[in-house]
Amino acid sequence: MDNAFARLLAPERFNIAEALLRHDPEKTALIWENDVGETRRVTYGELRSLAYRFARALSELGLTRGDRVLIMMPRLPETYAIYLAVLGSGLVVLPGSELLMPSDIVYRLKHAEAKAVIAHETLAERVDAIIDDAPGVAARIIFGAPRHGWLTYSGLIEDMTEEMPPVETHRDDLAFLSYTSGTTGYPKGVMHTHGWVYAHYTIAARRWLSIEDGDIVWATAGPGWAKWVWSPFVATLMSGATGFHYLGRFDPERFLTLMEKHGVNVLCATPTEYRLMAKVDRLERFTLGQLRSAVSAGEPLNREVIDTFKKYFGVTVRDGYGQTENTLLVATTVDMEAKPGSMGRPTVPGAVEIIDETGEPLPPGVVGDIAVRRDFPPLFQGYYREPERTAAAFRGEWYVTGDRAKKDEDGYFWFEGRGDDIIISAGYTIGPFEVEDALVKHPAVKECAVVASPDEVRGAIVKAFVVLKDAALYQTVQADEARREALIQELQEHAKRITAPYKYPRAIEFTEELPKTVSGKIRRVELRAREWAKHPRP
Repeated sequence: MDNAFARLLAPERFNIAEALLRHDPEKTALIWENDVGETRRVTYGELRSLAYRFARALSELGLTRGDRVLIMMPRLPETYAIYLAVLGSGLVVLPGSELLMPSDIVYRLKHAEAKAVIAHETLAERVDAIIDDAPGVAARIIFGAPRHGWLTYSGLIEDMTEEMPPVETHRDDLAFLSYTSGTTGYPKGVMHTHGWVYAHYTIAARRWLSIEDGDIVWATAGPGWAKWVWSPFVATLMSGATGFHYLGRFDPERFLTLMEKHGVNVLCATPTEYRLMAKVDRLERFTLGQLRSAVSAGEPLNREVIDTFKKYFGVTVRDGYGQTENTLLVATTVDMEAKPGSMGRPTVPGAVEIIDETGEPLPPGVVGDIAVRRDFPPLFQGYYREPERTAAAFRGEWYVTGDRAKKDEDGYFWFEGRGDDIIISAGYTIGPFEVEDALVKHPAVKECAVVASPDEVRGAIVKAFVVLKDAALYQTVQADEARREALIQELQEHAKRITAPYKYPRAIEFTEELPKTVSGKIRRVELRAREWAKHPRP
């Protein structure tokens, strides 16, 4: 292992919770505000006490090292304490978004063989809807009002005066089992160790996010997503900075107001959030003089958005690229010149390349697959219980990301698109299979195909091409706009009920047939090409 990789290795005995809670107990760890203006401040000492007391409660429930725990919580200070308690106990976190629906939840519980669920009161009903199908779950813990069959978070720690500091874990012990969408089949369980956190922090916190002592950091990702673990959780807390968190719906003007009010120094947001903030009228109203670092990840950011933030706030929004399976792979870091429109350069020399179909690196100007060295320390440990899917992700000594790009003579990467059918919309990664699976469960649908369609604000939206079972109904919706719109809305609501609402098809087109290969496979690539040819790239 070369020196660039060796410096990413955590100490042999390393526990995430201990690393994130080692700071001055009097220092502010979290500033929280909700949509009605209520605020809270939590110190590192208070966060440590909450985490260590809850860890003791988990231990007394009989949960033991290596047990998997699904966590479904919103942006609350206690969410941090719960994650830290689980990790500190040597348990494995299954990050769960608030957007998960019952079918998503039961799949994760069964596939991961989870022993416990910790959920906010607003999400408990979804768990109860499927709990009989997940008999391995021994404990349900609710944050909020008591509920039949659940233990309460408050009840567990109310009288818990004894704390349990983090147990000793090895850097290779499993810490996170994060589920990510695929083009075929169900979501894959991505395995990351305690040592992954050390590597990710080393790469992302200083040179990309540029977090300094005393900074207030606002990373807008919500709990349950890989990006939440990346920035608000790991990078912010391990740096000893103060994380700002807003519990409320995204509103671009409100976000700008909050940045000004709290003196945010570092902003990490999605391209969609930046695009909408850049469209707010009279941006000169907002004084963001303390904002000195702004980064974006999830998809390429538009040049005009970068120019707008530079003009009004004097900060260059810098791109970053990575995946649930790895870390920040390519980025425009603070110590390099930005090339607007570029992804930046590999964050660790030799770790990332653009390769051809045989696994050979390609010269500048040639489009190929973005790939990661197999021995790169932050690379995932594989897909849980799926050796075939793990093996299929590699090409010789390279992990193939599924994205395509080219590099220039200076080593900057330029994104070309997905090499598969994954859809990235407003920063969300969506597998077409999940949406198609939901749609074909509707009695009117014979078959369908889902692809990305360009969108000015979201970068792309989910679009479904639907073949109806009844030919007469197809003729009706083609001739009757009102009937067509009613059926589209019906299918959209149907998809929202079955899968997570953010995955629903925002556009639906009815067609008599789908393009297929000679073997009968749907050619999504052809449908996607049509969409991107019809509409200008945002």
